[in-house]
Amino acid sequence: MKLSVVIPSYNEAESLPQTVQAVYRCLHAHSIPHEILVVNDNSTDDTLIVLNQLGNEIDSLRYITNVPPNGFGLAVRHGLANAYGDCIAIMMADLSDDPEDLVRFYQTMVEGDYDCVFGSRFISGGATYDYPKLKYMLNRIANTLVNITFRLRYNDCTNAFKLYKASTIEGLKPFLSAHFNLTLEMPLKAIVRGYKYKVLPNSWRNRKHGISKLKIREMGSRYLFIFLYCIIEKYLAKGDYRKKDIRSSQETRHSV
Repeated sequence: MKLSVVIPSYNEAESLPQTVQAVYRCLHAHSIPHEILVVNDNSTDDTLIVLNQLGNEIDSLRYITNVPPNGFGLAVRHGLANAYGDCIAIMMADLSDDPEDLVRFYQTMVEGDYDCVFGSRFISGGATYDYPKLKYMLNRIANTLVNITFRLRYNDCTNAFKLYKASTIEGLKPFLSAHFNLTLEMPLKAIVRGYKYKVLPNSWRNRKHGISKLKIREMGSRYLFIFLYCIIEKYLAKGDYRKKDIRSSQETRHSV
């Protein structure tokens, strides 16, 4: 099973060399067939120069530029649409995610035939390092609300670090999020639509270079929009978008 690692990047020239090289070394060491797909979100720094240099060193690296308008979610969606892998992971450009965790996610998906593998930093075995206090409090409040509303045991839905089968991603479309709220839309849709998932602990480290692109004040209403949309789908859509129903409807069309 080929793995695509989608890395959205906006002005991450300082972080990208360490991130891409670390991901490549780890996947190569474990003999995992892969591609690393960096999506340049119309950066204004030296991102393209850095990517061109890295491309000469790492044969599994591809990079593309997002079509404006910009936005984390739009960049990820552009990467998902252009990935070649049978399964697709989303990782951050600042190396906040551990490539060794990615290996565990991939091996778990292959061995258990899961549709998705989600990370949690807040279960046994998970860890955070230098996590901003305000961001932590808002994360815990938001995820607790999601847990109660959707009756989940998964406590880190907004964690961007996740792995999906390519076929699962197709079943989650169309995507509505243009920004970081995509990190909530994708797992909630997968869970509501009945895809088989596994939760594993993962670690997170604060960035060493640059500044975070997440603007908390701008994101509240966008997260709320996705939250409300998924509530409507869960409780009012009568299961029309669930995985098994999609399959059965396809079979019905073919049999007519």
